[in-house]
Amino acid sequence: MSLPVFQTFPLTTAAGAEIQGLDLSAPLSEDTTKRLRRIWLRHGVLFFRNQNLNPGQLLKVAKAFGETMPYPLLKGLEGFPEVTVVSKMEQEEMNFGGIWHSDTAYLETPPMASLLYALEVPEHGGDTLFANQALAYESLSEAMKDLLCGLTAINIAGKPAVMNTRSERIEDSGSGLRAEQFSANHPAVRTHPETGTKAIYVNRAHTQGFLELSEKEGKALLDFIFEHQVRAEFCCRFKWTPGTLAFWDNRLMQHYPVNDYHGHRRIMHRVTLRGDKPFLDQ
Repeated sequence: MSLPVFQTFPLTTAAGAEIQGLDLSAPLSEDTTKRLRRIWLRHGVLFFRNQNLNPGQLLKVAKAFGETMPYPLLKGLEGFPEVTVVSKMEQEEMNFGGIWHSDTAYLETPPMASLLYALEVPEHGGDTLFANQALAYESLSEAMKDLLCGLTAINIAGKPAVMNTRSERIEDSGSGLRAEQFSANHPAVRTHPETGTKAIYVNRAHTQGFLELSEKEGKALLDFIFEHQVRAEFCCRFKWTPGTLAFWDNRLMQHYPVNDYHGHRRIMHRVTLRGDKPFLDQ
């Protein structure tokens, strides 16, 4: 049987690729899924435009690549608890998660991947940036690599910088859980379980400090890392259109939804795939 013909168009050499010629509403064969996974592991985030996916179809696509899991702080859709709505309405000032982050790093087993499907997007603005944390790690000096590889990052869900972007949404459609309930310590550099590459695993939204350092020492180091890890040469920027699906690797990538479309709405469906506990192979 012939395999579906699709083309891959990299966004940059650092991150991101657009897949064209594939209808995700149709069942994915095992061979096609394997091909897509290889491309995904190489580019970190894949984009599929011109899709038409209801929540059930979105879940089927997600489950072809892993086990779905609910988002801890928001309720899912009725009948589809693993599908959450990520939205900003015309009257709202803050967008959801509008800060550089890796999804839910405050969990003991953070997600492997996230899928985000665009239902409605502004004509201008509302892009998402993605940053490759393996490239960010590789560009460090050997001394800095050694330092980070010996550190354990403290990650919390209730850091003020990110709470400002989601507090109203949690109150309106929350799961009943509180952000203060979630915290986890992970290696500051993690080994990718599929590729073996090392990537920085701290982020501005959730990382509060390091177990091994004083608060003052940790802040100074985090200030440097937060700036370094999102340098332009590690990034790609994606402009959404309705019917676009993004699928990114949380073990490798950070992302940042730009909040530059005030007075307009942006509505997305998100699904998260269960991951493993981060580790570092020395």
